[in-house]
Formats: sequence, structure tokens, C-alpha cells
Amino acid sequence: MHAPANEVPVDVLVVGGGPVGMTVAGDLAAYGRSVTVLEKWPRINPSSRAFATMARTLEILDSRGRADDLLATGSTATRVSLFRRARLDLGHLRSHYPYVLVTPQTNVDQALGRYALEAGADIRRGVEAVGLTQDANGVRVTARPKGDPDPARQQTFRARYVVACDGAHSTVRSLLDLPFPGRAVLSSVVLADVRLTDSPVREGLLLSNTPHVFGFLAAYGREDAGGQWFRSMTWDRGHQVEDSVPVGDDEIVAVLNQAMGRDVGVAEIGWHSRFHSEERQVPRYRVGRVLLAGDAAHIHSPVGGQGMNTGIQDAANLSWKLDAVLGGADDAVLDTYHAERHPIGRRALRRSGLLMRAVTLRSAPARVLRDRIAPLLLSFPRTRDRIAGSLAGTELRYRRPRGAHPLVGTRATEVPLAEGRLTEVQRRPGWVLVTGQNDPQARTGPDGIRRVHRTDAGPCLLVRPDGYIAWAGPEGDGTWVSTWERWAGPARIERIR
Repeated sequence: MHAPANEVPVDVLVVGGGPVGMTVAGDLAAYGRSVTVLEKWPRINPSSRAFATMARTLEILDSRGRADDLLATGSTATRVSLFRRARLDLGHLRSHYPYVLVTPQTNVDQALGRYALEAGADIRRGVEAVGLTQDANGVRVTARPKGDPDPARQQTFRARYVVACDGAHSTVRSLLDLPFPGRAVLSSVVLADVRLTDSPVREGLLLSNTPHVFGFLAAYGREDAGGQWFRSMTWDRGHQVEDSVPVGDDEIVAVLNQAMGRDVGVAEIGWHSRFHSEERQVPRYRVGRVLLAGDAAHIHSPVGGQGMNTGIQDAANLSWKLDAVLGGADDAVLDTYHAERHPIGRRALRRSGLLMRAVTLRSAPARVLRDRIAPLLLSFPRTRDRIAGSLAGTELRYRRPRGAHPLVGTRATEVPLAEGRLTEVQRRPGWVLVTGQNDPQARTGPDGIRRVHRTDAGPCLLVRPDGYIAWAGPEGDGTWVSTWERWAGPARIERIR
């Protein structure tokens, strides 16, 4: 490729400046990589749809020093009320965050935007990608001010890798002509911020429905004399219209009251939006030197609150692998991103789809069966905790190699450490070697590997930068080095021998 005169070289170009893109950008900048973010909108979208930040995502934010500030912007809930008597209890999660945080996505966007900026990422708002070509050595992206057709205003970037985090209508996915198989599954869903004076729920999340409508309420504002603010989601089987049809206040009030079976006292309606829901996933998360994450890779029903959370967890899995390959690790390390995250995305799609279909059941016998079975299943602690952990992301695991220790692929977040929580230790990015209480070696290992001590009798652990266990074994077993070498590459491993 012939380089244009104004071409900007960069290690990684991130297209899309939402929470997924900002996580990737912040992580790579924290590792010392040059990273530029192109975000076509000039400012953070004030009408983003997500409002639930799950426990695993809070752990990721905590390992970047962002959880506490975000928690101050919303309210937490330990219970999710489903159907009639079904209650999902999140209070038993194996996490420092045994709840869901209810806060508008704009607050998550702001927290991660500050993270990326403070880490040193170059963030360019109001700039859209319009062209992309790649070869064996890198990717060239043409960009311009959003909506500006003047060729003189275009600029090119030459990146070693590109990460597409540009949402459900991904420009990068379109430029690569990638398939996005799936289908629309739910139309004319309405999101709104509503202030209620007589809500059936003061804390937690409530989902209620009839054969014809459903309503969802999540409390995120403080209660005062004028009522309490909620994020609401409503749907009316008898009012299926295009996304462009304006949402009337009367529509929100009527559907919400009908779903809840009472007048909930809508005192004020703020932001609102109508949208449709689709289930889609790209076949491959990696195409040469371009990788896709978040909604650019997978979209699904908003029921279950999985979208933003799955995307941020995509980013946490990908960023350290990009850093490793940029530092000399085998390029095949990047293939593990697809291998690990594609099944998780598929599972999130299916899980949210099943929940959405259960909510919108029309058949009376099916609804009766659902209302009997769901409370029964959730009454068993083991079933309850599996469902809650799957929803929260705390019980998800990656496949371990054959013959590896059973802990490989699970998260190490809850291992008790003398040095504090693992997420606190990982605020300095990198690998962590967890050793026994009596290990005499230095707490800071060679080449930046942090050595910490567990306070229980568990095995030694090699923990990846995303908090998952790469190796487990007995005290004094040095085979962790070969595991680390497979991920980090011989160029780095030479410095620790």
C-alpha cells in the first residue's frame, strides 16, 4: 500500500466510542499502546437503552478503578421479580457486587470515556469511518467529519489492528461485507424514564405482563415527595408500529398501568424511545486484522439486560490479547478471542430470547405452566444461583485445555488475597501469580508479573489480565511459565529467565 501524505500511524484503531470501544481503548492505552478512537457522534448519546450493569461488569470496572464512582450514580437491586411469584435473588452471587446496578448507560459511557482519556487514548468525536482495506501487515481506514462529503477533509489511519465497536449498524461490518444472520423478534418496544407516585416496586426490578402487554420497571432515582424515577420498558401486542412513529405519553401510561394491574401514578415522563429487537450474530469475531466486539458482533433482546454487559466483557477479553500480540506473542492468541467469546455471545442471545418469549406468551395454558414452574425452579438454591450467576456473568467460564486443572477458565475474582481484592490488585494491568501464604519470593515478579498471596489453602494460580485463571497447580510447580509463554510469547519470556 502507498501511504497517503496525511496518514496517521497507530497500533490500534477503535471504531465506535461507546462503553465497549472505550474499554478497549483505555486498556490498550494503559498498556502503553498508541490507540485512536473514532466516534461518529459529537457527544455521548443521551438516549442509550441499557440501564443494568451486572456484577461481572462491575468487577471489570473495579479493576479499572471505575466501579465506586459509577455506583454513586444509581441504585442497586438484589431482587428481580418475574411473572407472578417468581423472584430471582442476586444476593447470593459469589461477588463483591451481589446485585445489579440500575443506572442509565450514559453514566457508564462517561465513566469509561474518562478512563480511556486518562489512560492516554486519542478520542476523536464527530469522525466517521468511510473506507477500510487491509493487508498482511495492517489496516488502512479512511475517515471524515460526520456527513462531510468534501474529500479534502478526509484523513487516513494506518493501524496494525482495528476493533469494530460501532454498534448494531456497524459501518466496519458493512465495509467488510460481513453477514449478520438472524431476524427481528420483537417490534415496537418503548423505553422511557418515568416518575411514579404509586409504583408496585420501591426497589429491585419488576417485570409484569398480561397476554397482551408487558411492563418492566427498574428504580434508579431517589424517592422524594414527588415520587421516584424509574426506567420503564413497555410493549403492546395490539399496537405494533414502525420505530419512527412518535411515542405518546398516553401510550406509556396505558400500557404500564395495564401490565402492572393498577394505576402506578405516572407523574412525569422524561426521555422515551421506540425500537425493535433483533437476534443476530456474526459468524466470526475476527476477520484478518479486524476484530468485532459488542453490538457490532451480536445483538439480542433487551430482556435480561445482557447487551452492554456482554460487550464490555468482550472488550476485557480482547484488549490484553491485542497487547500481547503487539508485544511479540503468537498471532494465534487473537484467535482465542473468537473461540472464547463467540459461544458466550451465542448463549446471551439464546438466554435473552428465551426470557423474552416467556414474557410474551399468549397461550393461557402456557402462561399457567410458566407461572407454576418458574417459582418452583427458583426456590431451589442451586438452580437459583446458576441462573443468577449466568445472568450476572459471574458463573460464565471459558473452555479449558484437555488435562488442565478444573479451575482453568474460571474467574479468580473471589480468591481471598492478603493484598486485597483481585480487582484492586489488577488496577495495575497485567498478569498476576497467586501463591501460597508462605511463599518467600518477592511480591512483584519479573517483567511486571505481580505476585500475591492467597489466605486460604487453595492451589497456586496464574491469572490472566482479564481475571480468569490460565493455570493452577501446587506450590513450587513451575509449569506456569510454559503456560505464560504460550500467551505472552518467547520475546517476553526471555526477560524473566
